[in-house]
Amino acid sequence: MLSSSRRRPARVRALLLFVSGLLVLAPAVAAQETDEGPPRFPPLETEVMVPDLSRPSEPPATDPLAAFRTLPSGPAVDTPTRLSAPAVAVGPAQPIEPPPERRLEVMLDWYPSPRHAALFVARERDLFAHRGLAVEIATPADPDVPTKLLAASRIDLAVTRQPLLHLLAHRGQPLVRVATLVGVPLTALVMRSDADLPSPPTLAGTRIGHADRDGEAILLATLLASQDVDREEIDSPDLHFRLEQAMREERVDGVIGAQRHLLPRALADDGLATTMRPVEDFGVPRHDGLVLVANRNHLSRQRDAIRRFVEALEEATAWILEHPEESWPLLATAEPTLDTPANRAAWPEIRARLSLAPAALSRSRYADFERFLFEAGHIDERLPVGRLAVDPGARP
Repeated sequence: MLSSSRRRPARVRALLLFVSGLLVLAPAVAAQETDEGPPRFPPLETEVMVPDLSRPSEPPATDPLAAFRTLPSGPAVDTPTRLSAPAVAVGPAQPIEPPPERRLEVMLDWYPSPRHAALFVARERDLFAHRGLAVEIATPADPDVPTKLLAASRIDLAVTRQPLLHLLAHRGQPLVRVATLVGVPLTALVMRSDADLPSPPTLAGTRIGHADRDGEAILLATLLASQDVDREEIDSPDLHFRLEQAMREERVDGVIGAQRHLLPRALADDGLATTMRPVEDFGVPRHDGLVLVANRNHLSRQRDAIRRFVEALEEATAWILEHPEESWPLLATAEPTLDTPANRAAWPEIRARLSLAPAALSRSRYADFERFLFEAGHIDERLPVGRLAVDPGARP
């Protein structure tokens, strides 16, 4: 019978032998670690300092991104799940400043008149201001001054008449029409009814005053040519726009270039009877009775401002025609000197003649007037229409 040790399986015997060997070697290993150096593993219950990897260490001072490395980052910061809004309002938003105003100085051809109505209404109804314009309307001390100041670049716009514009353009002045206030002639020959005229009536030997250069050079010359009267056969003093005073004082028998809707009425109020003959009746072509002119040398940089200015005049004219009962009180308030019996009586006729489209240009009208002046010998050559008049809203 085999002993119990021999009956054990071979695997169990091998395990027992391995454990026995370890027990024998353990004291020797422990002694060797104690004598030859520190233990390979810390003893039990030893405190160990473990770095906190969730908080990075202070970067070196030479790191250019040092100030940013400690800022929070990650999905919660870089990609917020909802829009952020300020928690505290720091103050109201600053108001938006309006664009700067563009200044324009306009000079009338003489004292304020109902024919200037579109200018005054546009100013009083803030139609210029609504378009970013600061417009000053000035009255000249001398009727010859406005076009001279405009040619010298002292003002931006001047009121004048189409016949005078042709003469000045041929004299080399850089003037060009940009708008029409009244699109029909306004002038006439006004004669005293008691003038000592020969029979049959003729102008020879009479004294007919004129007010301006185009009145003498164009209107009077055409009148005399229609009557076959030489310039030397009449006396024509320069009245310098004092037509009414000269007629009342009987210093002249008549005047050429007078405002047909105003002077006869004003003289009638003084008890002086007159006869009136429109300039078209003796051969002057139809023309623009009142225009605005600009300096051609500055037109390119002023075109936008002038375009807005003319748009305001168009709106003002439309308002005048649509509000006939309100327009005159507004004018009388804006310019108290307008409120005279003659102006009130003439207002309906003048109002009906205001240009509804001030910018619109009749090229044939200016070409026809140039041809008339050339054939009458007043000019040596004909200027192109583009040299005389433009539509500021049209593409240059």
